[in-house]
Amino acid sequence: MATVTVDVNGRAYSVGCEDGQEAHVAALARHFDQQVREVAQAVGQVGELRLFLMAALLTADEVADLRHRIQQTEAELARLRQSHGMIEAAASRAISATAARVEDLTRRLDS
Repeated sequence: MATVTVDVNGRAYSVGCEDGQEAHVAALARHFDQQVREVAQAVGQVGELRLFLMAALLTADEVADLRHRIQQTEAELARLRQSHGMIEAAASRAISATAARVEDLTRRLDS
């Protein structure tokens, strides 16, 4: 297990993580630090625990919003796939009908 030192709200914290995940954990900590700093700027230094809680709630809100957008995108993708299937079936029927007409015309011309 690896350890990475991250800075949140001006304080260093050592965090354990899986080997190879140090850069990812550091990036997550930078994002969280940004949230904490934004909260601190908006409400002042109201105590580290409260700042962290408010920043965590902001992050959870972002995650909830992203999940909602993913659900909407997945629903739209399902609708588009269904439409694609219907269009593909209609195109196949049109091609078959056209081929039948061409064959009929060819028979008439050969007669």
